[in-house]
Amino acid sequence: MFRGIVLSLIWLRFVVTAAAHKQHDDFRARCRAFKPEKHFKNATRNVLKYVAPGTNLTLPDNVASCNRNSQVVPEAVCRIALSIPTSNRSSITLELWLPEKWGGRFLATGNGGVDGCIRYEDLAYGSQNGFATAGANNGHNGTTLITALNNDDVVEDYAHRSLHTTAQVGKRLVRQFYRKPHKKSYYIGCSLGGRQGIDAADKYPADYDAILAGAPAVDFNNLYSWRAHFPLNTSANYIPPESWRTFIHDEVLRQCDTLDGVRDTVIEDPLQCNFDPSKLLCSSSRQTNCLTSQQIQSVAQVYSPYTYPNKTLIYPPLQPGAEIAASAGLLSGQPFPLSVEWFKYVIYNNPTWSPYNFSTSDASFAESKNSGNIRTWPKDLRAFRNRGGKLLMYHGLQDQQITSFNTPRFYERMRNSRGKSYEEMDEWVRYFRISGMGHCNSGPGGWVLGQLGGASAAGIPFEAKENVFAALVEWAERGEARESILGTKYVNDTVELGVQLERRHCKWPLTNKYRGGDASLPESWECMQPEC
Repeated sequence: MFRGIVLSLIWLRFVVTAAAHKQHDDFRARCRAFKPEKHFKNATRNVLKYVAPGTNLTLPDNVASCNRNSQVVPEAVCRIALSIPTSNRSSITLELWLPEKWGGRFLATGNGGVDGCIRYEDLAYGSQNGFATAGANNGHNGTTLITALNNDDVVEDYAHRSLHTTAQVGKRLVRQFYRKPHKKSYYIGCSLGGRQGIDAADKYPADYDAILAGAPAVDFNNLYSWRAHFPLNTSANYIPPESWRTFIHDEVLRQCDTLDGVRDTVIEDPLQCNFDPSKLLCSSSRQTNCLTSQQIQSVAQVYSPYTYPNKTLIYPPLQPGAEIAASAGLLSGQPFPLSVEWFKYVIYNNPTWSPYNFSTSDASFAESKNSGNIRTWPKDLRAFRNRGGKLLMYHGLQDQQITSFNTPRFYERMRNSRGKSYEEMDEWVRYFRISGMGHCNSGPGGWVLGQLGGASAAGIPFEAKENVFAALVEWAERGEARESILGTKYVNDTVELGVQLERRHCKWPLTNKYRGGDASLPESWECMQPEC
């Protein structure tokens, strides 16, 4: 009898294995026979390829400045790349990864900065978790906007048309390939990608059922002016980067680190930090690691709102705590490259434009021009909300490129325009502040959330209690929304070295307070109303 059971199990295993091999062979054959270009006028097929699980996919045609030479593909996919015209002088390049183990969901991914770089790590992340995943080059290749020079159609692609086309093309190809439509459509992106998601909810509310928008570059024109206004190394009040990342940052922490109840180099709520740079004034008793009175004023301006001469707000200030990372960018004394690209090739269509004389007049002109209708500053997202859309936003509180003070400003703009309570807003939009996280990733806090592919999802499962993207899926499909988001920090940001800390990041407007115990454990903290 025992021998018969063993033989039956062996036979069953053989049958299951044979069926799996047949299914695998059928998928590979279906991929190779697919003709995606025939479904779109004037589309050109660049790639149609079955990619086996575990393949280290080389990307020899990818522009070097995108810094993506290869990508490991965790699960078997049918890889499609198309060039699709968007006008008679513009086009996008789109990739769609169709997983063999499809879960019925569609995912689009965003871009960053001014680049036209497909985020292959996000394509791998989505397809690994069963999403048919698409990404595009935003209408141009590489990390420059030079192709937008005197070409408003390229700007239109960058501003909104590329992502909208991605949704339209991607969904149609999903239906053709799998012979049935997707059940839910999702979007993930950070920085420019965060703006793209919110802009899609505003302009094309039916494109996505749920959107994960990180560090959103909303109020875009004013953001790029704010980035351009920081003191340059030609200023008499110039402060070297080394000063920012050492004694200025140390003084910020001295004044504000313990406001949350524990000294750990993480400021849980920079809105509660009223940093006073005058404590760094040079004197007869302090001759080193100090600042002149003019430099003190320069520091104060960094942490003050950027305004027109009549005090009308252009953009909120940099939040205290981001000095180390910002010393390589906004606080480096060099013109911010993304703003230079934007003003040269889009605002002024003048490759010789110099950032060294930037003023509020330039900011005013950029805002009034609003190239490609890129502003992205809606008062509400009524159509998206009314069709049941879900928007989950997050922002690192040590963001060195987009001040985290702007996202609550945007949230409150939407809330106040409709006179809604926080409970009513919770039904469709939630915003989480991620303490100790820089721009979209990295930092001394719990920044691994599953917000994007690559390191941002390393070591954590695709489960709602530990992964913000999975939490969005649970909210959209089961109606179960998270009250906090768990973030993980690994020792030296290396999964193999183990967890350094975990923290539950609070939903706006709550803030984290230390309750006692081991500060590296999430239960040692509590989300509370901030002190007025």
